Amino acid sequence: MADAAARFAPCALVPIYNHGATIARTVHALRAHGLPVLVVDDGSDAPTRAVLDTLARELPGAMRLLRLPRNQGKGRALAAGLRAAHEAGYSHALQIDADGQHDTADAPRFLAAARARPDALVCGAPVYDASVPRGRLYGRYVTHACVWLETLSLDIRDSMCGYRLYPLDATCAEIERRPPPARMDFDTEIAVRLHWRGVPVVNLPTRVTYPENGLSHFRMLRDNLRISAMHTRLLLGMLPRAPRLLRRRRRGEPACVA
Repeated sequence: MADAAARFAPCALVPIYNHGATIARTVHALRAHGLPVLVVDDGSDAPTRAVLDTLARELPGAMRLLRLPRNQGKGRALAAGLRAAHEAGYSHALQIDADGQHDTADAPRFLAAARARPDALVCGAPVYDASVPRGRLYGRYVTHACVWLETLSLDIRDSMCGYRLYPLDATCAEIERRPPPARMDFDTEIAVRLHWRGVPVVNLPTRVTYPENGLSHFRMLRDNLRISAMHTRLLLGMLPRAPRLLRRRRRGEPACVA
């Protein structure tokens, strides 16, 4: 752990698709915490590309812009960004959404948690205000229950929150072992697979706000079908791992860190 702590070199990772109105505020807030920022443009429209080009010119050396040739989905954008951050020599990546949902003031808390436990996945555990859509809030509990079954534990409090900090060695090794999903199901699947891999989880409460007139790319039918298929895949993947997961619990080696 001392070696991992000695090379603690985090960056921020922001996937974006057409959030031109909010990205500058997010990037500048992350820079205020001293974080180099990697923005992955997932085939955004011309106005958003123009905003990103301006930011890149304003922040040379502080913001890197990685462009995908066409829209491929949040999961593909994140996988590309995680690989790029790892190849650039960063040890950890703080994932945050571009739409202003997440409280950038909590970035130092994520970094402190990762410094204390550099081998862990630090997962945001959302604390919602009144802006959260009720249907989205209640629907999350179906995924929570599935994840608790898929990991045979309560270690991952919320697998859907896009505010989290990844240890890049373990995460990129898992991505290379088997490419994760391309779209909204990425966050949950990679968290479960890292848990299976033995990566500890730190759950960090963080405020989440749904901005008024915010742009959401969640498509109710398409993405719920993807999420259902993902849970089927993960439940089947849990079965051969069940003896090892249960032995881990019996030995008193929970993957969750308080």
